[in-house]
Amino acid sequence: MFLEINQAPLESEDRLVMLLQNMVWVARVSTNGDVYSFGILLLELFTGKRPTDQMFSGGLNLHNYAKAVLPDHVTKIADSLVLQGGITDIDEALDQGGARAKKMEECLTVLFGIGIACSAEFPTNRKNISDVVSELYSIRNDLLG
Repeated sequence: MFLEINQAPLESEDRLVMLLQNMVWVARVSTNGDVYSFGILLLELFTGKRPTDQMFSGGLNLHNYAKAVLPDHVTKIADSLVLQGGITDIDEALDQGGARAKKMEECLTVLFGIGIACSAEFPTNRKNISDVVSELYSIRNDLLG
């Protein structure tokens, strides 16, 4: 004996809803999205630029913008507010042999590196958050010590 079920064909919207419901059950909870957001936040804070800035078009984004200058020209993209506290032009201070300016440049290089590593396109390429915390503590100790 066969059981016959009459079912009307599903509309495309119904198929999409069913697909999304199935995807929700398959998805795994991960911190990779949080790591990405943290990386973008760091880059925003230290560049003073938003990912939605009009300058980012044609494949250029905040991640690539920062990555392109690392490590040699990090002071060129650092927001001037970051450089406050007696150092208004870090390049000039570096030319004068300022130890504080050199330390600031080194810390900015590490911070930009963390932002870039956390905002990698693929989640498996992103930095582990435990390593990020360790590096941030190291930067804090370098600046205060």
